[in-house]
Amino acid sequence: MRPTAGRTDGLLTIAALVAAVVLGLTLLTGCGESPSSSPHSGSDSSSLSPAPVVTIPSPTSTPATSPPLSPAPTPSAPSTPSSVSTVTSEAPTPPTFPSTASTLVEGSYKATTVIRGLRVPWEMRFMPDGALLITERGGRVVLADVYSGTVSEVGRIEVATQGETGLLGLALDPDFPDTPAIYVTYTYPGDEGIKNRVSRFELTGLGADTPRLGRETVLVDGIPAGSIHDGSRVAFGPDGYLWVTMGDAGRGANAQRMDSLSGKVLRMNEEGQPASDNPFLDRAYPFSLVYTLGHRNPQGIAFHPVTLAPYITEHGPSTDDEVNRLRAGGNYGWPDLGGKVGRPGFTDPLVAWTPTIAPAGCLFYTGTTLEDLRDTFLFVTLKESDLRVMVPADTDNFRAVIDEKILFDRQFGRLRAIAQGRDGALYLATSNRDGRGNPGPLDDRIIRVDPVLH
Repeated sequence: MRPTAGRTDGLLTIAALVAAVVLGLTLLTGCGESPSSSPHSGSDSSSLSPAPVVTIPSPTSTPATSPPLSPAPTPSAPSTPSSVSTVTSEAPTPPTFPSTASTLVEGSYKATTVIRGLRVPWEMRFMPDGALLITERGGRVVLADVYSGTVSEVGRIEVATQGETGLLGLALDPDFPDTPAIYVTYTYPGDEGIKNRVSRFELTGLGADTPRLGRETVLVDGIPAGSIHDGSRVAFGPDGYLWVTMGDAGRGANAQRMDSLSGKVLRMNEEGQPASDNPFLDRAYPFSLVYTLGHRNPQGIAFHPVTLAPYITEHGPSTDDEVNRLRAGGNYGWPDLGGKVGRPGFTDPLVAWTPTIAPAGCLFYTGTTLEDLRDTFLFVTLKESDLRVMVPADTDNFRAVIDEKILFDRQFGRLRAIAQGRDGALYLATSNRDGRGNPGPLDDRIIRVDPVLH
């Protein structure tokens, strides 16, 4: 898998005051959450909290009817398993960035704004040629050059934008560019309210300066959507299957129901059919897509480079944000349980945070450019607005954490996505224009993290 600036004139000062008033009104109304809902870092709460308490557990191994889903797509054979991709082409020297870039040095790290002027980037994936493909929640797919700073539009997808809905997860086909296709999740208006779907889009004109979105093939349709807890990350695992995280869409009970795709992690082939060894193949399609259940709002997914095991970051309510190792058929407790409880029949998290921090995109760092981060588990946070480094007790099997580091604490605002470049640098995407942030003149932006050269 491949993997502020200061205000300079009166106009910007006025704009900043207006933005502050809007932000205050947003917080007073609960950030778009209904009054009956529980507090939720999973809805990207922007309130600040005391330093979180980190729990590092020892290793462990008559409801309402769900909305209708579409019939199963035509079956096809499972994908051929593929090996984990690794960084093999790191740049020997740092690139030159646009003159408009801003740089922040913290310790041995340098953070440089390389792309600016985006609007709620949700996911980003590097293409084989080094260009960065990005989804924006409003429906745009854009291609960015992280060295020149240029951004071009690849296409637009018509999406429903209510609260946390819109264009979300993104993955490249495992055989890209031989198979020039991308996979996304997005929200659309259905006959009975908003829904989510998983789709494949062809990319045309790869040899041109800017490719274009081509034909869409819908893989899974009619997934419940909600203005809060809508998910959704999309990634191809080292097993060659497509993994999709889905939030509970604001209806917690559905996370435990096996006749709903809400609050689940799904696993499928490129045609939307269940993986051949999924744990619930006895269930009717599409519920045979379920790999794990009992999730509130998974916001990141990554695969261990040695064991190939899947891990997710997940938003709790006012307690127990989590990092979970996924096990086939595992029940992760929501809405009945949170954090480490040790109850039979449920899977405890690897790590939990109270108060919550709103963890988002994540990865295992496999490069050498940032040598001291090698073999660590990294993720960005929305509520706490930082980059987290989880140091494993055993780099060959991520079962326990021996240290946690916080980098760039509240330096860039809300952070939603993270990617490792072919050059070994880290790239972070802000989410300050999502209605819960305080955007500056450069937002939303992509920030490159690389070492300070002495």
